[in-house]
Amino acid sequence: MLIQEHVLLGKITVTVFVPVLSISSNSYNVTFLPAKLINGGVAGLVGVTCVFPIDLAKTRLQNQQGARVYSGMLDCLTKTIKMEGYFGMYRGAAVNLTLVTPEKAIKLAANDVFRQKLSKDGKLPLWGEILAGCGAGTCQVVVTTPMEMLKIQLQDAGRLAAQRTVAASASASAAGPTPSLVASPAAQPGTNAPPRSSATRITLELLKTRGLRGLYKGAGATLMRDVPFSMIYFPLFANLNAVGRTEERHSNPQERAPFLQSFVAGCTAGSVAAVAVTPLDVIKTRLQTLQKGEGEDSYKGIIDCAQRILKREGPAAFLKGATCRALVIAPLFGIAQGVYFLGIGEHMLGLLG
Repeated sequence: MLIQEHVLLGKITVTVFVPVLSISSNSYNVTFLPAKLINGGVAGLVGVTCVFPIDLAKTRLQNQQGARVYSGMLDCLTKTIKMEGYFGMYRGAAVNLTLVTPEKAIKLAANDVFRQKLSKDGKLPLWGEILAGCGAGTCQVVVTTPMEMLKIQLQDAGRLAAQRTVAASASASAAGPTPSLVASPAAQPGTNAPPRSSATRITLELLKTRGLRGLYKGAGATLMRDVPFSMIYFPLFANLNAVGRTEERHSNPQERAPFLQSFVAGCTAGSVAAVAVTPLDVIKTRLQTLQKGEGEDSYKGIIDCAQRILKREGPAAFLKGATCRALVIAPLFGIAQGVYFLGIGEHMLGLLG
């Protein structure tokens, strides 16, 4: 149902139509859409700033084939700081900070719109929750694919440089000690940092050589990851968010859940969904990585990638970076749901109104 509202902008009153359902205790209320977009954007910016170094470690660990530059997440972060300096952990962060606002806003807002449309008499069955999550995951791919494409190139550049350093050291002193990425005490952090590219340069190069399709390489794999993730995340979150309340669990849990419950539900649902789709994330990361290290495979598509990984690296390779993904997604979505339900967007619009 559409209701007519009057929004005061300065001295001009603008009439807008806001999609809502009836405001009864059994209905599923959908907050004013711009507020949801603001909430999603703010949550994305805060979350990415907090967890981006772990995401960088995840990308580098997933892309390792054969020769191991990093033994784990902490080893990756330590060597990154010593080779590239502290801000080396944030390579590619500018892309995420720029595009995460529309990406998270689309994801959260789309889920609410689909939940509204699929609700009947204020109730949303499990299949409706799954379909709503599926729709949200599908919508966000429009922004997620180019964002991930650019971010991965910037994140993985340091790994490739480190791999070349190890290979050069090994060739120069084959009979000597095992080469190390740990800088000498006299070395200053960042002095061995790889030459930096930029998202703008990569974008222009892709558009010039491959057209718009270049930015959307791996879109199918991104869709395969994000749709199942949302199908797991949103229903699980909605049910965890409704635990412990006497009302019908689908009767507007977003307004009734306390902040701490929303935060914990977001963290839990995010980590479960993240680990569940890690094999698909590994495939997506490998397909979207344009530059490969020495002896590393290139892939023709999703099936070819899965077959080659299984044959060369074994089943365990599909879980590379699973811990990192859980540590990234859990707080990211916990923060997102916390900000979402604190109503920062509503407060901002109230101040502007």
